[in-house]
Amino acid sequence: MCLIAFAWQTHPRWRLVLLANRDEFHARPTAPLARWDDASGLVAGRDLQAGGTWLGACPGGRVATVTNVRDPGHGGEGASRGLLVSDYLRSDEACRDWTAALESRAATYRPFNLLCFDAESACYVGNHPRGKRRTVEAGVHGLSNADFGTPWPKTQALMTHLQRWIDRDEDDVAPLWDALADPAEWPDAMLPDTGVGIERERMLSAAFIRGRTYGTRASTLVRVARDGAVHIAERRFGPEGVFEGESALSLPSMRV
Repeated sequence: MCLIAFAWQTHPRWRLVLLANRDEFHARPTAPLARWDDASGLVAGRDLQAGGTWLGACPGGRVATVTNVRDPGHGGEGASRGLLVSDYLRSDEACRDWTAALESRAATYRPFNLLCFDAESACYVGNHPRGKRRTVEAGVHGLSNADFGTPWPKTQALMTHLQRWIDRDEDDVAPLWDALADPAEWPDAMLPDTGVGIERERMLSAAFIRGRTYGTRASTLVRVARDGAVHIAERRFGPEGVFEGESALSLPSMRV
């Protein structure tokens, strides 16, 4: 997952609105958004290579999502960061407690940014270049492949689209999907230097990345109502951004 914007405790009807794009190599095997075949009630896509997921939810409004951290110098050692999402969603531990416990073992995972939500709290945990954890305050926030709050252009643009949607107080989510589907690249002068070269920086600067071997694989929209009911939808894409399918699921306000 490489681009996220979310509104926490700012919308009159939704305690959480989260929109995200997952960027990944097209060859990496992936299962679409679905209910997992276990007792957790977890709903997510699935990384069939490592077994975890990039974004998921449970009845009652428990939500988690993860991004990698862009560092071409990192050797890739450590446990799969996608397991953090599924492990949190399968847990009944409060968000603040679960993320606090994660701090002591965060370094054992590949570089990650993790967001976790429950009925009471929103928490961020990262492990690169060093461990960090914070409770997220109410508001509109964004996250990509750098530290929480890093003002990359595509992150700020997605946050702006989300804030405008909230300000209009409308039910139509088409503008949010449109924002996730934006293929425009940003001017070179506005791009970060993360060590991947300017051509790669240009390609990665778009909200929606179209590529033959690498690009946006899934766009996901999550809305959690004040009572904990969840609405989650996913749009999937293949090489060069070709649409491959869509799924939408609703989850009850509490686990049963």
